[in-house]
Amino acid sequence: MLTKVSFFDHTMKNIYNLRSIAAKAITQVLEQGQSLSTVLPEFQQKVSDKDKALLQEICFGVMRVLPQLEWFINQLMAKPLKGKQRIFHYLIMVGIYQLMHTRIPAHAILAETVNGATDLKRPQLKGVINGVLRQFQRQQQLLIEQSNNNIGQYLHPKWLLERIQKAYPQNWQAIVDTNNQKPPMWLRVNQLYHTANEYFALLKEANIEAELDIRQASAIRLLSPCPVSALPGFQQGWVTIQDRSAQGCAELLTPRDGESILDLCAAPGGKTTHILEIAPKSKVLAIDIDEQRIKRVKENLQRLNLNAVVKTGDGRLPHEWASGEQFDRILLDAPCSATGVIRRHPDIKWLRRNEDIEQLVILQAEILNAIWPYLKQNGTLVYATCSILPQENSEQIKAFLARHTDAVLSETGNSGTLGTQIIPEIAGGDGFFYARLTKQ
Repeated sequence: MLTKVSFFDHTMKNIYNLRSIAAKAITQVLEQGQSLSTVLPEFQQKVSDKDKALLQEICFGVMRVLPQLEWFINQLMAKPLKGKQRIFHYLIMVGIYQLMHTRIPAHAILAETVNGATDLKRPQLKGVINGVLRQFQRQQQLLIEQSNNNIGQYLHPKWLLERIQKAYPQNWQAIVDTNNQKPPMWLRVNQLYHTANEYFALLKEANIEAELDIRQASAIRLLSPCPVSALPGFQQGWVTIQDRSAQGCAELLTPRDGESILDLCAAPGGKTTHILEIAPKSKVLAIDIDEQRIKRVKENLQRLNLNAVVKTGDGRLPHEWASGEQFDRILLDAPCSATGVIRRHPDIKWLRRNEDIEQLVILQAEILNAIWPYLKQNGTLVYATCSILPQENSEQIKAFLARHTDAVLSETGNSGTLGTQIIPEIAGGDGFFYARLTKQ
């Protein structure tokens, strides 16, 4: 007698097609200009826990090597897929990326990618997709060699490559190479519970390989990324995922118990919680313009069992949310091009435009000018960005100092530049800039 299988039976084969879901996510980013970090969580809810990581690997990987994948398809197809068929262009990309960069058996990649056409309601395109992927298989080595000769190995848009070359004539190539790598996973140990050495020992007990950082008191780098559920005490707030460079912001701010502190442009809350870990008895106000991202600040505070006042507000309009209060310390993690975190968010390369930089510089200056009166005399303001472009960083600070005679820069960089510029390193931190200003 046949037994009916429940629709929700966990032994049943997945009822979704992962490759078509990846193609949908990529289409939303490249055709609609949405951020991958915004789009991806929604699509990850549609797949099993074990497939979440693969979906992320495919989507991020396609963004990382996008020009090369475009070039391959142009060589393999006489006529590009346009309009409503554009999603199948990205489905083919998903297949090619897997053949090049994953260890999934080729026959499984072809079968699942081709079946994605049925899932996307165009089964008549299965033959086209199958033909292109098989042709790529046969010519893979030759195509890779030819692509390097035709598009180079930099995988950056021309305008961005030129800006990086101009700003860093000696080491631009190392920066670009780092941008094209997968990022390391950094932890910030909550020192209210453990020292970095103590937590390092807990990782060792859990068979998680890691390295202590000699420069950041709370930073540990995992040698291989792992799910947060595997980290000892993650839900209890013992540790937070945060890049080493980002951890430098709160440390440079040097918050103290009893002080009134503003974290401006605070979402998703990594720096807010770090301030409170350093100074748990400080009074922190966290402000961000994005209501959706403000929810993340509250979630992070809840997980770490920390308290701050959290409000939605525009950094250019502090009179609307500051209630006339002045602050002992202000951390301004300014809106920026995010050119220092491309390896974490490779879609930045394709979403950002050259003209955005000048507009961001204007916005940063407006926020700096608006918030400066809200800093107490002898107070400290740390201006930070995850950018590597001088226009947003040292040049922004130079212009601010020229406008405000009561502002003093606490330190200069190694090369005499205003502030400290960090460039991304393969086993190090992301690209970041800090400047600590004191009000005389």
